[in-house]
Amino acid sequence: MGTKLFDLTGKVALVTGASRGIGEAIAKLLAEQGAHVIVSSRKIDGCQVVADAITAAGGSAEALACHVGNMSDIEACFAHIKQMHGKLDILINNAATNPYFGDILDTDLGAYTKTVDVNIRGYFFMCVEGGKIMRDNGGGSIVNTASINALQPGPLQGIYSISKAAVVNMTKAFAKECGQHNIRVNALLPGMTKTAFAGALFSDEKIYNQAIATIPMHRHAEPEEMAGTVLYLVSDAASYTNGECIVVDGGLTL
Repeated sequence: MGTKLFDLTGKVALVTGASRGIGEAIAKLLAEQGAHVIVSSRKIDGCQVVADAITAAGGSAEALACHVGNMSDIEACFAHIKQMHGKLDILINNAATNPYFGDILDTDLGAYTKTVDVNIRGYFFMCVEGGKIMRDNGGGSIVNTASINALQPGPLQGIYSISKAAVVNMTKAFAKECGQHNIRVNALLPGMTKTAFAGALFSDEKIYNQAIATIPMHRHAEPEEMAGTVLYLVSDAASYTNGECIVVDGGLTL
């Protein structure tokens, strides 16, 4: 395991969308700092690969399938956590979907519904269920992965950008009401990060170059650059941080 930056020994962390990309990087870094990490995504196979990599490196992890677009999956996920661990200290809502890349006027109902169900309803009820466990156990920390698109809609990403703007205000709402329960809720707003999820942006040279030109450091970010910010937000060092929405744009924190 790597050098411990912040001690998370004894903490139980749930990371969604953790089978690859930003979620995988977050899961591995939290485990390096001593947390037991529940690696979650829609499909168990990808989660197991990441969980196995964590345990092979000396960390503690388990794989748990959960489609945050399905309410029954959310309920089953937290029932498992309560039964197996009795607590949840850290929740990273990172799973998301972006099924439509194109003109906003051509967005169909299916793409709209899927995006809203996962990126808004899913995040909301993950926060609700995770927050209830945290409230019953004296507190915890939630980090929602939003996007730079929450502040400035991305090209051909209308409904996705709208959903991520909702995540920002959702984060502030939960932070305001959950602070009394010693639950901190913050958001990460990644800029252009090289993941399979963002593949459409990287495969179109024109869109890629346009996006890079707007980034202060004129480069895209890697998933590992997002993980460090999340680690800070869930650590005791950030105990005063609540309702903050931190932009990490091309590796530059603003």
